[in-house]
Amino acid sequence: MEKHNSDSNYDSNSKFVNLGQEDQMKITGYQTRIVKQIVTWIFVILTIGLLRLVFYWRPDWMVKCMCRKVYLKSADYVLLEDQYDQIFVERVKTLPDYRRIAKLDSSSSSSFSNQFKQDDSLSKMMSRIPSYDELTVTKQYFMNKKVKYIWNDDLQQFEKLKGLDEIMSCSIFYEKKGLTQSEELQRQNLYGNNSIIVSVTPVVKLLLTQALHPFYIFQLFSCALWYSDQYGWYATCILVISIVSLTVQIYQTRSMQRALKSTITSNEMVSVYRPDKQEFEIVLSAMLVPGDVIEIPKQGCVMQCDAVLLNGNCIVNESMLTGESIPVTKTPIPQGPGIQDVKFSLAEHSRHVLFSGTNVIQTRYYGSQIVKAVVIRTGFSTAKGELVRSILYPKPVDFKFTQDGAKYIGVLALIALGGMIYTLVLMIERGDEVGSIITRTLDLLTIVIPPALPAAMTIGIVFAQKRLKRQKVFCISPRSINLCGAINVFCFDKTGTLTEDGLDLYGIVPALKQRFQTEEKQISANNQRNPLVIAMATCHSLTIIEGCIAGDPLDVKMFEATCWKLEEPGEDTSKYDVIMPTVVHPSVSDNAGHLPEYENDKAMPYEIGILRQFTFTSKLQRMSVITREINSNHFDVYAKGSPEIIVSLCNSETVPADFHDILTFYTQQGYRVIAFAHRLLSRMTYVKINRVQRDELECGLTFLGFLIMENRLKPETQPIIKTLKTANIRTVMVTGDNMLTALSVARDCQMIDRHDHVVMVTGLPPSDVSPARLEYTCSENIVNDSKLKYSSRYQLAISGTSWTIIHKYFPEVLPKLAVRGVVFARFSPENKQQLIELLQDSGYYVGMCGDGANDCGALKTAHAGISLSEAEASVASPFTSKESSISCVPNVIKEGRAALVTSYGIFKFMACYSLTQFLSVCLLYWIGATLTDFTFLYIDLLLLTSLGITFCYTSAYFVLDPKPPKVSLIAVTPVLSLILQLLVHLIIQLTVSKLTEQQPWFEPFIPNEDRDYQCYEVTIIFLSSSFQYITMAIVFSKGPPYRRIIFKNYVFMVNIILSAGITIMIVVYPFQWIIDLMELKMPPSLAYRGLIVGIGVMNFIICFITETYIVDFLIDGKFIQPLTEKYINIKLKYQVIENEIYSQPDWPPISNSDTSIADLMRLEQFTVDACAPESKDFTYVDEEENKVKEQRKPENELSIKPSFGSKLQTVNEAELQDIQNLNDFLQNGHGKDSTNDLNNLLNVFGNRSSSDLWQNDNEDVIPILPRTMSDDSATLMQMTNTNNPGSMKIKMETNEESSEVTIL
Repeated sequence: MEKHNSDSNYDSNSKFVNLGQEDQMKITGYQTRIVKQIVTWIFVILTIGLLRLVFYWRPDWMVKCMCRKVYLKSADYVLLEDQYDQIFVERVKTLPDYRRIAKLDSSSSSSFSNQFKQDDSLSKMMSRIPSYDELTVTKQYFMNKKVKYIWNDDLQQFEKLKGLDEIMSCSIFYEKKGLTQSEELQRQNLYGNNSIIVSVTPVVKLLLTQALHPFYIFQLFSCALWYSDQYGWYATCILVISIVSLTVQIYQTRSMQRALKSTITSNEMVSVYRPDKQEFEIVLSAMLVPGDVIEIPKQGCVMQCDAVLLNGNCIVNESMLTGESIPVTKTPIPQGPGIQDVKFSLAEHSRHVLFSGTNVIQTRYYGSQIVKAVVIRTGFSTAKGELVRSILYPKPVDFKFTQDGAKYIGVLALIALGGMIYTLVLMIERGDEVGSIITRTLDLLTIVIPPALPAAMTIGIVFAQKRLKRQKVFCISPRSINLCGAINVFCFDKTGTLTEDGLDLYGIVPALKQRFQTEEKQISANNQRNPLVIAMATCHSLTIIEGCIAGDPLDVKMFEATCWKLEEPGEDTSKYDVIMPTVVHPSVSDNAGHLPEYENDKAMPYEIGILRQFTFTSKLQRMSVITREINSNHFDVYAKGSPEIIVSLCNSETVPADFHDILTFYTQQGYRVIAFAHRLLSRMTYVKINRVQRDELECGLTFLGFLIMENRLKPETQPIIKTLKTANIRTVMVTGDNMLTALSVARDCQMIDRHDHVVMVTGLPPSDVSPARLEYTCSENIVNDSKLKYSSRYQLAISGTSWTIIHKYFPEVLPKLAVRGVVFARFSPENKQQLIELLQDSGYYVGMCGDGANDCGALKTAHAGISLSEAEASVASPFTSKESSISCVPNVIKEGRAALVTSYGIFKFMACYSLTQFLSVCLLYWIGATLTDFTFLYIDLLLLTSLGITFCYTSAYFVLDPKPPKVSLIAVTPVLSLILQLLVHLIIQLTVSKLTEQQPWFEPFIPNEDRDYQCYEVTIIFLSSSFQYITMAIVFSKGPPYRRIIFKNYVFMVNIILSAGITIMIVVYPFQWIIDLMELKMPPSLAYRGLIVGIGVMNFIICFITETYIVDFLIDGKFIQPLTEKYINIKLKYQVIENEIYSQPDWPPISNSDTSIADLMRLEQFTVDACAPESKDFTYVDEEENKVKEQRKPENELSIKPSFGSKLQTVNEAELQDIQNLNDFLQNGHGKDSTNDLNNLLNVFGNRSSSDLWQNDNEDVIPILPRTMSDDSATLMQMTNTNNPGSMKIKMETNEESSEVTIL
């Protein structure tokens, strides 16, 4: 950011905080001005506080009136505007000056910041936290949504206060020795208490907050107006109802706050290390700050902060975060020479982090060691704090129905304004008193805009929420229910959602000497020493808790299939040369197979100790372990993961040639395939294996074979998917599983129709010789069938790797993927969230259903997220189902549609009611009369309130209709419906009025000062309009296809009968006390009273025919919709994209080559290698072995060997010339500046640039690809460069032979 040099440039006062992030906000600084404050308060006094009330609703207006824009550094207030147009005003405060409290010596006060100044490149790479010296100087800050923003003098802007997770390298954590008490005070001043406070608002404050809502202010204004107009009874009833409503809201709000507080708030005693005292001391967890070194108790605990584990292992239940109530093993943060410059990242190093709110079940430690961790985040910055903030400050829902409702109220206000002008002119001409004119004019405003409208709009949602609860679906965001009615795309996770939670072992396929062996359905006792079986028995993260094996269900199934035993021994572990490993051994005592020979004890049992785990991460898609056989002289590495990743880490000579064909065979049948590999670690000590990085171990592996797991569909999946598709709700699968497995499951559950073709989209990154490109391959191998290009029956499938490439290089293709994509495989949690956002940007209303594991982000982002997990993480999802199947999805959509149609109908009912009453009052104003107090009371309470509540009680229809309900109130059909209904009502009221005036017993009303409105005009208008209100309730209460028929709503039917019966009784034969109470003047003719009832029945028939036949059938079905489609052409964004696809018959450009699925997977493998730097091959050699090699190695040697694929046949003359050219270049001593020549030369060898060659002076292994290699030998090569000129030796290593070419 530029620093500002001129106070006149006010446009530059606005900057952004959290730039480029989800919570990005525009920030503008304001400084108070005395003169502007005085002027503003004068106007507040002149308006009797009304202006201050407006400022309460719009605090940004108050800031703009009392302050002027200034630079942020000088601001007293900041105005924040987020991406949802929400505005926040925050006061800028100042941190206390701690120089008076504690003065730190220079070494301790600057030690923290000096860690980042030791390496200039590191300090530039990382954002720096203010040092202690800086903290003693006064700092400006403000709070927004429980997050503290600190002024940064270097950037001249406010930035979010960072924890240690954003400013540290991995190696620095081990340098942390804890904080002294002085340092503790400093950070307490900066970070505040480590507490997630959900305050329970005091009743008085909550009462004022609720009472000052515009809805209640309008009601208060209405009641004051009615009291002044002597409508005391009606005003009192409304006031009592408002007080009851306020009381209920306050009670519910405080109950929810207390429940959330009791769930969230916790405080424990924690043991913290103090280096100045050289001991641990017990403090409250609220006193923790980033940088504290804490002890994790042996018996476990509930974490009160986010902390990085330094030593030992922890068994943690992370259900609060992931939704999976399974133990997770946390391991210490890596250390060693390879990670000094590795910046710590929560996403990449989450397996070493203990998150706040998670439950540490057990700790595993060595001997008498203490399990320690470094605090990195506290309070609302923790994972738990972010979860609570998402509850307290949910993302606003931008729903067209809500927007149109606000516009409708604006239209009603304009109608009220017209009526007020009409009344004003009429009463002035008549010469009425000024007080009466003002009262009658304002009274129209309270009639046209009904105060009960907001409450009526929520009744249907409340009933839908209760019905969902009976169906074991719990909703924490009621406003999302209406959104469910508009859902037209639903995304599903696969494992645990569409398929069963557990996996069943189908079989294993071992590999030996580049050949797959016979598939084995069951592991026999004689085969328990098979390397693949040993890998299955060791490569997992299982543990024993309370005597039972616990862990990932897949690991449990896999281990049980081996028939091995798992033990976690105590102190008798000396035979492993390591303290307390997890031990596995065969459960049967067999002598088959090879037994290790021991010098001293040949009867030694066959046992393996698991010494170190590199846990599974969704980003790396693999895990590995370091093991050692009992009394063995070497260690072993076993790895498992996705086949595509594991094979990229294996030596080519160990991978069967038909690897991809066998993999395709199983995945196309829907099986889940897991690959295993092994590596022998010779000449490594226990100390070294505990320091070595996983990237240095997970390379050069030997491929062992496949584990085939069967993942069955849940019985509810297929019929539910069929139901959704029948309802024209598009279904999408987004999973982290293999592409072909996902495609198989999608076809099995009929997400992909039997006749649909699937086009797999593969993104390839750019190289030096070719730009980034896309490959479109039909999975059915019908690329020569021209019908595909002209058929709409094709769907797209894409992997997470290709998605990332398309996101970067081909963003214009993303909208088409959103419209036609059906299977999104190998998607990370971030990819899932990106997909949901893309669908929303395309105009879809998106639902998401997942089991909570890695789906939390997508569930929160979707318009309607349904979690199938009962864990605490699901609290961030709008819906949680107690049933672990997708059978809840149609129910949620049905109730959403019912609630939406109910809200649609109740809005029309309330709007038509207010306008009908407006017409009635306007007719009576013409003669100088109005409705009496108790006639208003009868209409608003007995008819409107009771009918409005029971109107919403109709339940959802039991079938999902293919046509979704309307979401817009500002459309031809609803507007025309209201106009026609009001026209009928106006004609009926005018007809009855004129008909009454012609009766011989009629006596016209004579205006009087006593406000005696007991006359025939008022009585007839009241009686005829009462039937109209009942009619509207019936006409607008729509039934199928979204709600049950109203006859099934027994409460509503009883209410209709009672309301109609009481109204008929008042018309035909009222009791005298009713006549006196309502001030009615009944027609003396009983026949005429019967005529009024008949007119009411006729009114109902006309309105019913108008709504059901003219509006719904003719206008909406036969006229408006075809006319709109033909001429107006209003289309959503996704419809425009779909039309664009239809207009491009050559898209997608299907590859003309005969590419098989296996070939496509090989192509995808190159993409994985290019996009996953974590898979870079490193070779770990211990120091002694390295010295021996250095003695044997010539000074300048260039070694090239295949790392995977088929073997290299020979070195022909062209290849030798290329190598000589490269040697000449290196001999001449060219360095990093000679990039052009080197790039030209490297083009010969493949798609590597000079930046790759020189990017790290310490990197010895450079992958290149020779240009002249045949298809059988197209392989990634490795070149070892010494960067020294002189003679060189080229060594070609193949599987069977080795040849050397010496170049002088």
